[in-house]
Amino acid sequence: MTLPRRYIPSVSLLAAFEAVCRLGSTAAAARELSLTQGAVSRLVQNLEGQLGVQLFRREGRRLMPTEAAQAYARDVRKALELIARASLGLRANPGGGVLNLAILPTFGTRWLAPRLAGFLAENPGVTLNLGTRLRPFDFATETFDAAIHFGIRPWPDAEQMLLFEERIIAACSEDFARTHPMQSPTDLLDQSLLQLESRPNAWTAWFAHHGLQAPATRGIMFDQFAPMMQAAAHGVGIALLPEFLALPEIAEGRLIRTPGEAVSGVGAYYLVWPEGVAPSPALVAFRDWIGRAAAQ
Repeated sequence: MTLPRRYIPSVSLLAAFEAVCRLGSTAAAARELSLTQGAVSRLVQNLEGQLGVQLFRREGRRLMPTEAAQAYARDVRKALELIARASLGLRANPGGGVLNLAILPTFGTRWLAPRLAGFLAENPGVTLNLGTRLRPFDFATETFDAAIHFGIRPWPDAEQMLLFEERIIAACSEDFARTHPMQSPTDLLDQSLLQLESRPNAWTAWFAHHGLQAPATRGIMFDQFAPMMQAAAHGVGIALLPEFLALPEIAEGRLIRTPGEAVSGVGAYYLVWPEGVAPSPALVAFRDWIGRAAAQ
């Protein structure tokens, strides 16, 4: 269904309106847009006339947005940002194929980044834009086409593809192991056990898997895997790490495994994208590629 023309104002009208709301005056908006103050005022008046709604209260020489106008400005700002991103993507890649992907920071740097050259070599026409997000978000209010997600619950209003289940191992530096001899999981009970904010029960589950009760004492708390892994590599204590993150560090000699088996984690890694939206060719290409990479 095509909306009536009056509900699709021109970008110039919307840009002037958004700038006035954000900056607080037509003079400031005029400076930002390289227009005269009178031109900005006329654009705002034309928008009010097109919509048939008063957007500002005129108090002396100032324009004060109504509450409804402030809400409208937030939506307009998102739309203008989306248009700007699309224009930048088109300019960077006139052949099309832009994919905006939200990633988890440590997953992105430790697993995805070392493999991206392979994806780009297979898909030279795709421009990939990455941004970090730690928690699920509403695709309708963000500019991302897809996201890498970790968890046990489905992402709301999204389709998903399982990448791999998480396996957890305990690891520390070689120096730490030398000064804190460990022959079995029992020997970890008295050690400095590094904690992750988002996995408060990880050590409890790890010890339970080995038939032990976790100690009451706790080590340093971290909010992400990357700094916790670095702390472990510098001899601060023992970290529970996803196997795919720890293995490169172990191969480089920065970490070694402590006694104990790998334990199933509390969730899995998924690629998710908006439900009910036809995936773009760029997303289809990325989905096929990351599925094969994860299977390896």
